[in-house]
Amino acid sequence: MSIKPKYADLIFNGTKKFEFRRNIFKEPNIKTVVVYASSPVQMVIGEFDIKIILKSDLKNLWNATKEHAGIDEHFFFQYFSNKHEGFAIKIDKPRKYKKALCLKADFKLHPPQSFLYLNNRA
Repeated sequence: MSIKPKYADLIFNGTKKFEFRRNIFKEPNIKTVVVYASSPVQMVIGEFDIKIILKSDLKNLWNATKEHAGIDEHFFFQYFSNKHEGFAIKIDKPRKYKKALCLKADFKLHPPQSFLYLNNRA
C-alpha cells in the first residue's frame, strides 16, 4: 500500500493507528499490509497486520478513529471530499524493516498509486 512518508512514519512510531482509504481492496483475505513510502522515499519500509477494516459514513468514521487518526479533522474531511462513506484500516503490530526494499530491484514491480497485491514470496 502506498502511503506518504510522513504518515508511514507515524504508523511505525505508534501514533497513527488507522490508515484511511476512499476505496478498499476487493480481496477479502488480506491480513498484512506492506508499506511503500511514496515520493521522495520510494521504498518499501515495513508492514503491519490488519486488525479490522471499518466502513462507515464520514461523521461516524471520524468519531470512531479521531483519537488515533494521525491526521486532524480538517484533513480527514478534505481527504474524503465528495464521498459519503470511507474506510479505516485498524493497524495492528506495525513492523519497520531494518533495511528498506526497492520495489523495482527487489520485487520487479512498479510503485502502486494506492495499493497492489503481492503474492506470498516466502
